[in-house]
Amino acid sequence: MVIKIVETKEEKEDALHIRKIVFVEEQHVPEELEIDEFEGEAIHFVGYLGDQPIAASRLRWVDGKGKLERICVLKEHRGKSFGKRLILKMEKTVREEGFEKTTLNAQVQAIPFYEQLGYEVVSDEFMDANIPHVTMEKTL
Repeated sequence: MVIKIVETKEEKEDALHIRKIVFVEEQHVPEELEIDEFEGEAIHFVGYLGDQPIAASRLRWVDGKGKLERICVLKEHRGKSFGKRLILKMEKTVREEGFEKTTLNAQVQAIPFYEQLGYEVVSDEFMDANIPHVTMEKTL
């Protein structure tokens, strides 16, 4: 998988398409919650296998930290370390921008995945789009 920081309209459309498949269609998140007011300020990432987009995420700067958001991989490509590679690319970008900490809101079922990458739970469980989440952080 080749991970790109989105630079073109087509790449952004690819990233949003993957997010809609995973979050809106698969997880039933309302589209108005998935595509929000922060799209314009975020750095978007898209992962390609050949010329096919298969993964996406976005990164924002919140409270002096890099906030990793909307991390997703198409169902048929999960379990192949693509999500891990996407997060490592995002963390590299956070470091290059001079930040030392990352934060993310993880779906509870994904906590072990993020713990393997060095993230620690720093909040109680909360609901987001009718899905249980926790906030996790990591010092890079």
